Formats: sequence, structure tokens, C-alpha cells
Amino acid sequence: MSKHVVILMHGVGSNGADMAELGSLWQPLFPNVQFISPNAPYKADFGDGYQWFSIQGVTPESRPKRIVDARSACDELLNEVFKEHKIDPQVDDVILVGFSQGSIMAMDILSSERFPVKGIVAFSGRLASPEPYIANKSVPVLLVHGKQDPVIPWFESESAASRLNSLGHEVETFFEESTVHTISIDGAKKAAEFMLKLLKL
Repeated sequence: MSKHVVILMHGVGSNGADMAELGSLWQPLFPNVQFISPNAPYKADFGDGYQWFSIQGVTPESRPKRIVDARSACDELLNEVFKEHKIDPQVDDVILVGFSQGSIMAMDILSSERFPVKGIVAFSGRLASPEPYIANKSVPVLLVHGKQDPVIPWFESESAASRLNSLGHEVETFFEESTVHTISIDGAKKAAEFMLKLLKL
């Protein structure tokens, strides 16, 4: 019998425990779903948190290469998670939920098809992976973004939706008029509804 797994991918300077709180919020709605919230592979450039790649001196031109360079460490970490929890992404239902830089990496996994996913939820992110994108099958995607986000502008999710739609993915968007760079209660509820439908729970 296949498992239902949600992997939570945090933003730069944060940690797995921070995103685990979101999993705890959702858990009562998903009693048969395993929520896993690892730390990103690298220590952050600032503070005590972690990061998927460095943002020091990053530009729109340099960001795609940093994402590509981060893939091997990201995949190694996720493969360790799969091994530890006896997850087979070829068989089990794996949903990636990212925030900010975690969303960037989740959408990179989708656009490069490095392993199969059941769906993607991306809060406050952007699709910054280099083309060409790969899409052998349609994957449901939910993009959630606050229109007052001062870190990653909301129109990055609008742009990502357009490009992912063109690849044949089933993309939903949820834009919040007064939300900044955060996961709001309404955004979390929307994501829960999306995942309940996706997992047919």
C-alpha cells in the first residue's frame, strides 16, 4: 500500500522545525499522512538557520546557476529522507510544500523532473530554474503569494503559473491582497484543501 508523504521545504535562514509547525497545523486533517520537515543542506550565510543555496550577491542572471549547483545536495538530502522513512517516490504519493527558497527548489524538482511528485504547493516563491523544462506528465500545482510581499514579488508566482501551465501542469493560484512574505492562515487553509483533494482524503 502506497504512503502519503508531505515534505516541507523551508526558506533561507530558517530551519525544518519552523516548517514543522505548519505540518502540525495540518496533521489533524491528514491523520494518515506523514509530514517531514528537514533542514536544508547548508548553514545559512547569516544567523543560525539553513539554506538551499547562498543568496549573497545573487542576481536574476546568477540565480539559475546557483539553483543547478544546489541540486546535488538537495537530492542527496531528499534521498536520505526517503531512505530513513522507507519512502519510494516511484510508488508513494509525495507532495512538496515549499516556502520562499524552499518553493524555488520544489519548483526546480518539478521543472527538471528529477523524481516524481504527486503535487507541489509553493508559498511566496518563483520559478527561477534554467530552461529547458521537462514535463512528461501533468502535476497539480498550487501557487500561493501575498501581493504585499517585499522579498519575492507576487507576480513571480503569476509568471510561474503561466510557464507551468504551458508545460501541461494543472496550476491553481491563490493571491492574497494584504499578505506579505509569510504563510497566512488563509494560505494554509487553501493548501490544505488542495492537498485533501489531491490525495482524495
